[in-house]
Amino acid sequence: MLRSMFSGVSGLRSHQTMMDVVGNNIANVNTAGFKSSGVVFADTLSQLTKAAGAPTDANGGTNPSQVGLGVRVQAITQNMTQGSAQATGKSTDLMLQGDGMFAVQQGDGVFYTRNGSFTLDANGSIVTNDGAYVMGWKPAPDGSVNTNGAIEKLVIPSDTVMGAVETKGAKVSGNLDKTTPTAQDPDVGIVTSFTAYDEQGTATTMYLRFVNATGTDNWTVTASDDAAAATASWRPVGTFNFDADNAATPPTAKGEKASVATLTLPGASSPTGDDVTIDLKGLSGFVGTTKSSSVKTTGDGAPIGTLTSYSFGTDGVITGSYSNGYKQTLGQVAIASFNNSAGLRKEGNSLYSVSTNSGNPVYGIAGQAGRGGLLAGSLEMSNVDLSAEFTNLILAQRGFQANSKVITASDELLQDLVNLKR
Repeated sequence: MLRSMFSGVSGLRSHQTMMDVVGNNIANVNTAGFKSSGVVFADTLSQLTKAAGAPTDANGGTNPSQVGLGVRVQAITQNMTQGSAQATGKSTDLMLQGDGMFAVQQGDGVFYTRNGSFTLDANGSIVTNDGAYVMGWKPAPDGSVNTNGAIEKLVIPSDTVMGAVETKGAKVSGNLDKTTPTAQDPDVGIVTSFTAYDEQGTATTMYLRFVNATGTDNWTVTASDDAAAATASWRPVGTFNFDADNAATPPTAKGEKASVATLTLPGASSPTGDDVTIDLKGLSGFVGTTKSSSVKTTGDGAPIGTLTSYSFGTDGVITGSYSNGYKQTLGQVAIASFNNSAGLRKEGNSLYSVSTNSGNPVYGIAGQAGRGGLLAGSLEMSNVDLSAEFTNLILAQRGFQANSKVITASDELLQDLVNLKR
């Protein structure tokens, strides 16, 4: 009877633990990135009242007789399945669609989380709502990211400035009538312009003049930073013609392209001091069209720019957009993977730490090597299944009640035994 009473007590304790776990799951039904837990029961050591008997020629074998001593909680397991997405529209809210963890630094320790509710602090650091720094890789001066290097705090400073981009090339597009002279006087031609920037961001308007003085499809290209300058001051760039014959008939449906793909404006003639490649692949030689209105030139390069916005890619790359129209990599979020993520230890505040059975973190790129891709502007919700938890709640309650009945019945039997003395 005492044995049954203690079995009932072990049942009460175990089902109380189950109630605690279920209650915690339900309490965190709206906690971003929360992973639910489950309880696994196991019977305790049984007392052997009769040993097993081996079969003989005269008698068959007999099974052992054992009386159990109750129940215990064998494990509280973590359910690491994916939670549903909730769109927030906040650019720093991040969600992992698949395996992996965000790495964050709090104090001297590195922890891991599925809760991607991040924000920026006064220094531009990406942090959790508790102030832990989000970790990743910073870019090299050329914008490349070494994802094999050590992770560090990610920063998006609002006052960051992008240096000027020197002009290296320009593209000419439109049409030149390959059979009509632009002028008998070579001082007159088809002039187009583009803005060139040196390495300091100084802008200079550069003019290109296309001259077909004789109408024989032999074009001369000259350049100047003064459209009104005399012919002698225009600097030579090169010559070209159009592929196909020079007959004054409509060309083929595909059009006729310049015989050379590029010309080079030499550094001595360029306001940047370096060679500028003039791309002619967008130039055609149809006949009978307006000569000057359809030709234009666009150059690359830009002045200095300030950061206007930023965005997170599915691979965790943070891209900054600048006022000069260019974009630049600001960093990349690191994603940690574990051999056994269910072995991580919960530390509170939606944080996990490494345990002896989780394995060490391996940092890599979101969307690669089994890691989930990144979704910005959304949060991963809890994976708690309320219908399952309410069912478990009933099971825990009924199990607790049943075990309390065992204790009550054992108590009544003991009372009857005591009453035998009267």
